[in-house]
Amino acid sequence: MSVTIKNPSGNIEVSNEVIATVVGGAATDIYGVAGMASQAQAKDALNVLLRKEDYSKGVVIRQVENGIAVDVYTVIAYGTKISEVSKNVQEKVKYNLESMLGVSAISVNVFVQGVKVVS
Repeated sequence: MSVTIKNPSGNIEVSNEVIATVVGGAATDIYGVAGMASQAQAKDALNVLLRKEDYSKGVVIRQVENGIAVDVYTVIAYGTKISEVSKNVQEKVKYNLESMLGVSAISVNVFVQGVKVVS
């Protein structure tokens, strides 16, 4: 599935993998995020942080009427305030989607899959 952006010159199709890469990059840039986690941890592997190539396993994109809904699965660094880190992830993901792709995120849901001690 992909997102279609219509403009006067034609249509632009952005694949979900591209959106997942933008979302994953935005999420991992936030202080307090140890990394991205798989949405299906039991199936893929427990407590494994995803690499940049695999961000699509930790991001779910759903089409809604006026834009997209995004689910982000993260692992938070131990000792940080989970609610603040999650709020920062939501804001950064929305901003990056709008500025980089021109796609409006109606909702950004952050799921904390674990806490990791970062040294």
